[in-house]
Amino acid sequence: MSKVTDPIADYLTRLRNAIRANHRVVDIPASNLKKEMTRILKEKGYILNYKFEDEVNYQGNIKIALKYHPETRVPAIKALERVSRPGLRNYCDSENIPRVLNGLGIAIISTSKGVITDKEAREMKVGGEVLCYVY
Repeated sequence: MSKVTDPIADYLTRLRNAIRANHRVVDIPASNLKKEMTRILKEKGYILNYKFEDEVNYQGNIKIALKYHPETRVPAIKALERVSRPGLRNYCDSENIPRVLNGLGIAIISTSKGVITDKEAREMKVGGEVLCYVY
């Protein structure tokens, strides 16, 4: 198995692929950053639930239960878009924090105060690295 150079892109791709295949649950190798991103997705209602499994391997696993509309089976997540990449980092200061779909989506930002959403970053007046957009 090859070494993953961008773990955040891998995380988003695994979620995207599971949603397209209408899976109920997806397993993703864990890291502290991915755990925080998963917590934000749960808080904002994009996923049903999650569970951290530390006994699976050295770094652990994240089991994510995906959220779909009960009748139409339309996924809660329409798109996951990676913004900052290893070769091209995307930083923003507190005045230039992006709005996703005019406030309908969220931007997940890694700041000095931790991994937070664009709305929280505006309230705290902190900038950071824009990891991804979710809508």
